[in-house]
Amino acid sequence: MDNQSTSSALTRIQSLLDEFSFVEVGRLVEARSTDFNMAEKKAPSDGVVTGYGTIDGNLVYVYAQDAAVLGGSIGEMHARKIASIYSMAMKNQAPVIALLDCTGVRLEEANDALFGLGRIYKKQTLASGQIPQITAIFGNCGGGLTVLAGLSDYVLMAEGAKAYVNAPDAVLGNKDDAIAQAAKREEYGLVDFDGTEDEVFAQIRKVVSVLPGNCEDGGVLDECTDDLNRAVTGFDTLSADEAVQQLADNGVFIETKKGYSHDVVTGFAQIGGETVAIVANKEKALTWKGAEKAAKLVTFANAYDLPVITVVDVTSYKNTECTESHMPTSAAKLAYAYANADVPMITVVKNALGTAGLSFGAKALGADVVYAFNSSKIGVMDATQAAKVVADGDAEAEKKFASENTALAAAKRGYVDEIIAPEETRQRIAAALQMLGYKSVYRPDKKSGTV
Repeated sequence: MDNQSTSSALTRIQSLLDEFSFVEVGRLVEARSTDFNMAEKKAPSDGVVTGYGTIDGNLVYVYAQDAAVLGGSIGEMHARKIASIYSMAMKNQAPVIALLDCTGVRLEEANDALFGLGRIYKKQTLASGQIPQITAIFGNCGGGLTVLAGLSDYVLMAEGAKAYVNAPDAVLGNKDDAIAQAAKREEYGLVDFDGTEDEVFAQIRKVVSVLPGNCEDGGVLDECTDDLNRAVTGFDTLSADEAVQQLADNGVFIETKKGYSHDVVTGFAQIGGETVAIVANKEKALTWKGAEKAAKLVTFANAYDLPVITVVDVTSYKNTECTESHMPTSAAKLAYAYANADVPMITVVKNALGTAGLSFGAKALGADVVYAFNSSKIGVMDATQAAKVVADGDAEAEKKFASENTALAAAKRGYVDEIIAPEETRQRIAAALQMLGYKSVYRPDKKSGTV
C-alpha cells in the first residue's frame, strides 16, 4: 500500500502487535467493480489490511481499514478479505481484532458491497462464542459498521472517533456530532473502553492477555504474583469499584461497558492467576440496563469457560416507569444467564432481597458456593416493608421478618454455604476456585435456549 495508507492502517496494526510479527494476507487484492469509473480510482488492497501476528506471543488475526482509500468504505473484495480472515481465525482458533475506520458500504458497488457486509455478519455470528472478537473504532464507524461493532465481544473507541447508523446531519433534531459521539455515553452501551489511540492499543493488549484464545482452551491460568491469603479489611463496607479491585490479583480489573448503567460493575480479573468474570452491584436498586449488562458478561464467561464471581448488594428493582416497563425481560435475561451457565460460580452476598437479589447468582440458580457475612440481609423483602404488607406495620411482625432476613437463617436452609469474615473473602474465593477446577455439568440435549 502507499505511504498514506500505511500510516493509517498498517501502522496501527504494527503499533498493536509484537514487533515484526505481522504477516499480511491478501495484499494484492483489488476491487472488481468498474461502475462509476471505479477502475480509475486508486484502491490498493481495496482499503483494508488483513493478516495475523502475535500479542505477547499469542496468535491473533487482525484487519485494519484505511480511510485514505475510498473513505475506508466496504466494497465486495474488501468484505471478502475480512470474511477470509475470519475463516482463518476460526480454523486456527484465535481471536479476531478489528480496527475500524470506515464511512460505511461503498455505494459505487451497490449490492455487491451490501451483501459483502452481510457475509461479515454471518462470519461474526459463527465465530461468536468460539473465538473472542475485539473491535476498536478509529475515525468513522458508519452505517452497518455499527452492527459489526455490536456483534463483537469487546469494543473500544479512540478519541475523536464517531459511530453512527445514520449520518449525524441526517438525524432529525441533531445539528452536530452529538449522535455520532453517543456510543460512548451511558444510554447506548456499545463501547467498553475509550481513550487515546495509544491507550486503546494498550487496552487491547491487556484484554488479549487475560482472555482465552478460544472456547476450547478453558480459562487462562498464569503464575500468581499476589498473596492468595491477602486479607481484605472491611470488604463488607467497600464500594463495588473498591471491592472488585481488592479481589483481583495486584488490583488489576478490566472493566466492561464502563460508561453504561452505573448501578452494576462488570469485568475481568485474575484471582490466584486464573481469569474470572466479576459482577458487582454498585447501587442497591437494580435498573434494567444493569440487569442486561450483568447478563451479557455472564453469558460471555460461560461461552469461554471463565468462572463467574458475583458480589451481590441489591435490595430492589429501581422504582421508575422506565425500569418497570423493561425489567420483566431484562431480569429474565439475567436469571437465564446465571441458570444456564455451567462454569464455576461463586457468590458473595452483602445484601440480596427479593427477586432482584435472587437473580444475581443465587444458590437456586446454580451457584456452586455462596458466602455471606454476619451483617448480610437475605430475604423476600425489607423487614419493615414486609411487616407493613402483612401486618399493618406490627412491631412483632417486623421483628419476625428481620430474624428471617439474616445470613444465619439462609444458611440454616442451605441457601448460604458459609458465613465468613469479610477480610477472608479473597482467600475463600481463591480456595473455592481451586476446588471447582474440574467442575462438570450434565445438561439435557437441546439445540438452544430462547431467552
